[in-house]
Amino acid sequence: MDLGLADAAAVVVGGTRGMGLATARCLAEEEARVAVVGRSEAAVTAAAQDLTERGSPAVIGLVADVRDAARVASVFAELDRRWNGQLNVLVNAVGPNVQGSFEILTDDQWYEAVDDGVLSMVRCVRAALPMLRRAEWGRIVNFSAQSTQRQSVSLAAYTAAKAMVTSASKNLSLLLARDEILVNVVSPGTVVTPALVGWAASVGVESEDPYRLMELIATEYGHAAQLPRAGRPAEIGAVVAFLASRRNSYMTGANVNVDGGSDFT
Repeated sequence: MDLGLADAAAVVVGGTRGMGLATARCLAEEEARVAVVGRSEAAVTAAAQDLTERGSPAVIGLVADVRDAARVASVFAELDRRWNGQLNVLVNAVGPNVQGSFEILTDDQWYEAVDDGVLSMVRCVRAALPMLRRAEWGRIVNFSAQSTQRQSVSLAAYTAAKAMVTSASKNLSLLLARDEILVNVVSPGTVVTPALVGWAASVGVESEDPYRLMELIATEYGHAAQLPRAGRPAEIGAVVAFLASRRNSYMTGANVNVDGGSDFT
């Protein structure tokens, strides 16, 4: 299916690994111009080379810590200059990495979860909006999480931050409807990412097998999906690419579960 992304200008914040990289790959394969933003220079360089090989006609790799408002503004100013003011797609794939139950989390950990998981998105949207409004068409896709609907005690701050992303995105979709800029959220379930594989190793399971990892999630959290396996990053990236494309022309304010089957909440 032609998603109408050829020569579109797209930026994926957190696009150097996991589901963010998978999304950037989908956009590159649709021949979009893709910028990836990440904290590690080595990871940004590797991702940029990968996206070029996958067909993107123009790749930009930018190193930034999106907790730094000044650096975020600088990144989007550079994109404005290099893309002549055009930006069609903003994907925010950065998330917090704070674990712990409600009763043991410190104030600093709550602040960290909100800074990494919510304010990073807010800063990027704020910086991108002038370019998106000038473009012929625009899309924003933010990553939430299916865990906002099926809670885990050990993810109190993470889940709260993701719920804020969902709520803020819904509000943003209302604000930008007049500009016909579509804003949607994707909520992945259990996906084979470096973070999941690392967590599995920490509890004694050295595996990247999606079936084995889903068994572990079912055992540890009681959150088995209807499908017997975890998802793959490319499966999430494909959904994000559709939501970010011109092919999606009438879907906004939605929270899309991509979780192997759970429920309809």
